[in-house]
Amino acid sequence: MLRPLLLSLLITSASLAVGQTRPPSPAPPAQKSDAISVPYKMFTLANGLTLIVHEDHSVPVVTVNVWYHVGSANEKPGRTGFAHLFEHLMFEGSGHVKEGDFDNFLEAAGGDNNASTANDRTNYYINIPSSALDLALFLESDRLGYLLDVVTPAMVDGQRDVVKNERRQGVENAPYGMARVRIPELLYPKNHPYHWPVIGYMEDLTAATADDVKEFFRKYYTPQNATIVIAGDVIAEDVRRKAEHWFADVKPGKLPEPIEVPPAQLTTVLKETITDRVQLPRLYLSWLTPSGYQPGDAELDVVADILAGGKTSRLYKRLVYDMQIAQSVTAGQASRQLGSEFDIVITARPSSDPPERVLERIKSVVDEELEKLRQSPPDERELQRSQNQREAGFFNRMERVGGKADLLNAYYFATGNPDYFNEDLARYRALQPNDIQAAVRRWLPGDRRLEFSVVPAATTKN
Repeated sequence: MLRPLLLSLLITSASLAVGQTRPPSPAPPAQKSDAISVPYKMFTLANGLTLIVHEDHSVPVVTVNVWYHVGSANEKPGRTGFAHLFEHLMFEGSGHVKEGDFDNFLEAAGGDNNASTANDRTNYYINIPSSALDLALFLESDRLGYLLDVVTPAMVDGQRDVVKNERRQGVENAPYGMARVRIPELLYPKNHPYHWPVIGYMEDLTAATADDVKEFFRKYYTPQNATIVIAGDVIAEDVRRKAEHWFADVKPGKLPEPIEVPPAQLTTVLKETITDRVQLPRLYLSWLTPSGYQPGDAELDVVADILAGGKTSRLYKRLVYDMQIAQSVTAGQASRQLGSEFDIVITARPSSDPPERVLERIKSVVDEELEKLRQSPPDERELQRSQNQREAGFFNRMERVGGKADLLNAYYFATGNPDYFNEDLARYRALQPNDIQAAVRRWLPGDRRLEFSVVPAATTKN
C-alpha cells in the first residue's frame, strides 16, 4: 500500500512549501461587459466523482470544496441527526490518517478547513497554498475511501456526545432555541424531509449505533453522490491528473434513490405560543414559499429587504424607530431544494403590558405593511436599494476563490450548471416593482401562515 509512504512525502513537501509560493500572476484585462462568467472545466472520474476546476491565478492559494448531496432531508423519522453526526466523524481520522492529524497536517502546510450541514447537503472545504494541493486531495480521498476502517462504537459514542452537547448549548439552552425546532414541525407534516431539525432529535442521537452510522455512510458517501470543486492558482489538466491519482482507489457506489416529498401546504392560520427562559417576547410569522431559484424566490428576497433590510426598511423604521415597540426585526427567504419558507422575526422591547398584547400590536403593524405591498408596488428607490445590496453581496462573495468554489458547487447542485453566476444575478436585476407586489400577494397571504410566539416564562419570587 503506497498511501502511508506518499503521506510522509506529502507532509514534508507541504511543510517546505509554506512561504515559498510564487508571486501572483497578473490578472487578465477586464472585459467590458455586464455579463458575468466564471470559466470552469468539468470532469467525471472513473469511479463517478464529479470534478469541477476553476483557474484563478491572482493569488497562490486553492480551495478544495466538496459537496456530498446528503443532508438532514435524507434521514428518516426515528433516525434523525445522522448527516450532522457524520460531519463530525469525518474529522476523526481515516484509514491512513490518525485521529487529530487531519487538522495537524493542514495547519503545518498553512491551510485551514471546516464543514457545515444543511437540509439538502453536507459541505466540506479546505483552503491551502496551491503548492500543497496534493495534501488536500490525499486527505479528502482518504476519508471518502477509508473512513469506515477506523469507525468504532467508541468513536461514534464520542462524537454523539459532542453533538448532543451542541444541541443542548445551541438549541435547548439557547434563548428562543426551541422555536427553530418547533416551527418546522408545524409547517411540515411528520413524514416531510424538512419536519425535523438538522441537528436531529436527542432520542434519535441516543439510539444511533455504529452499524446505523456505517450504513448511512455506505449509502450516501459515494463518489457518484459527491461533487468536488477546486478553485484557485491551478491548471485544470494538472488538477484532473492529481484527482485521478488520489481518488483512483476509492470504490464507486450507487446513487441513492430520490427523496419522496409529501405535499406541504398551509390552509389556514396556525397559532402556537411557548414559554422560554427569555426576557423579551418574540413573534415569528412563517409562510411556505417556492424552492430556491424558482419563480418567486428572488422576489421574496427583495420583499425581505424592503421589510427589514436595514434601518430605513419599512418594518424596522416603524417598529424600532417610530413606535419604539420592537428591539430587532429580521425577514428572510430561507431558500432550499424541496421548498422554502419566508420568515419575519420580531423581538419586542421591554414593556409593562402583557407579552401577548405587545406581540399582537406588533403583528398588526406587520399586517399593515404587508397589505400596503399587496395594494401598491414598492417605490423604485426601495427596489433599487435592494438590488444594489444584493449585487454588492454577490460580488463580495466572489472576491475570494473560496466563495466562488462554494457557488460553483451550489449552482451545479441546484441547476446542473456550475457557471450560473450571470443567471443568478440577472434574476434580481430584471425585477420590477409590480413583480414584488405580485410575490407578496401570491406567497404571503394573511390567512395562510404560521403565527408562533415565544413569551418569557413566569418567574417565582422568593
